[in-house]
Amino acid sequence: MNKRHYDIVQWVNKQGRQTLQAVADEFSVSVQTVRSDIRLLAEKGLVLRSHGEVIPFPHRENISFDQRRIRHAAGKKHIADLCISKLADYQSIFLGSGSTVAEVANQLALFQGLQVMTTNLHAARNLCEHPDCELTISGGRVRMRDQDVIGGDAMRFFQRYRADIGIFSVAAANKQGHLFDFTDDEVMAREALVEHCHYRILVIDSTKFETESRCLWGKMSDYDCIITDHKPSSSLLSILNYQSVEILY
Repeated sequence: MNKRHYDIVQWVNKQGRQTLQAVADEFSVSVQTVRSDIRLLAEKGLVLRSHGEVIPFPHRENISFDQRRIRHAAGKKHIADLCISKLADYQSIFLGSGSTVAEVANQLALFQGLQVMTTNLHAARNLCEHPDCELTISGGRVRMRDQDVIGGDAMRFFQRYRADIGIFSVAAANKQGHLFDFTDDEVMAREALVEHCHYRILVIDSTKFETESRCLWGKMSDYDCIITDHKPSSSLLSILNYQSVEILY
């Protein structure tokens, strides 16, 4: 995905439904070029196409884990590669839900003596192949399409432990740096995670910037490190720099 593709996704997310002509005018390219761009972005699951228009990908209702896992896969792999630079052998780690966190879990085989606690079933399944990892999984209600565990048991699970590092993601982050998720259960589990780890890492792909979802919870500036796949906007960078939040991209 080149810079124009990224800018189109961000602009459409901010402006809402647009005609292809409007996109062409905004980015000073032909409608034919825009049509090709939108076709590519739609195939990646970043926007929707509809009869000469482009529509923001809906953020108010989550898609299945398998769909999310392949959506923006290269960006998530880049995020995971950056994330492991913050980790070390023999650490205790919380892993939250989500496909980006699961991609980070794929890289944990590089380390020795980890203690991992998670509600992320996909991450847990991958870590079962890593014999040098001590793995603890939360109890609670399983969400089949999300491949995770939620509910009061999951929240209390994180409250019983203390970890060196917490790694988690969110559904959206608006231009003021406020964070959003899809359900209250997800919010409560992540709040418990944040409160019980020493160092907090938010992994978030750039398509979620300057968007919103249903449940507001916290701010990007609440976390020690933000890891993404593309440079955020100058206004968001200013907020993070002012709050002394490390950002990797």
